[in-house]
Amino acid sequence: MGLEAVDLETKDTRPVRQIHTLPNRCPMLKKPALIWILVALQTLCGAYFLWEIFAAIVGLETITLRWQQREFVQIGASLGLILGSLLGLRLALLAKREMQRANSALQLTSGEFTKVVQDYFRLLDLTPAETDVAWFILKGMSISDIAQMRDTRVGTIKAQSTAIYKKAGVNGKSQLMSQLVEDLLM
Repeated sequence: MGLEAVDLETKDTRPVRQIHTLPNRCPMLKKPALIWILVALQTLCGAYFLWEIFAAIVGLETITLRWQQREFVQIGASLGLILGSLLGLRLALLAKREMQRANSALQLTSGEFTKVVQDYFRLLDLTPAETDVAWFILKGMSISDIAQMRDTRVGTIKAQSTAIYKKAGVNGKSQLMSQLVEDLLM
């Protein structure tokens, strides 16, 4: 069962898109016990190896383990380091993506909406003519109004609109607007 938004005036309900958060994007963060087990494994194995080095330098008695036990400790330490590195890499990539989203939201709120939308159009690889048409579409203009403003035929604007929608992966104006808002703010 998903979340729903309720319009208090019309009593209309519609599904609400889940907010992107780090736990939603990284399944391991939903299970903190796994992370704590990983940290404990790394800590115990690291402490054992550090004690052995320290004891050898100072001349203290080391913890004697049979070679099979020592191999298990080394395997545990190696697995802990590898899994910790992979988790760290995943979290670093997610953090970078979140920083980009936050920067985009900051630009939007600081009055740089035009620059952010231009960057979005550049990502879609729109031609200059398609970019102009896309701006008119975002302003809510009809195909015939856009054709008149650009002094071209309606068929040309329809073809450019279709190309814009295809590059954005949407089917029409409303989806383009939704996609733009979602990509810029989420």
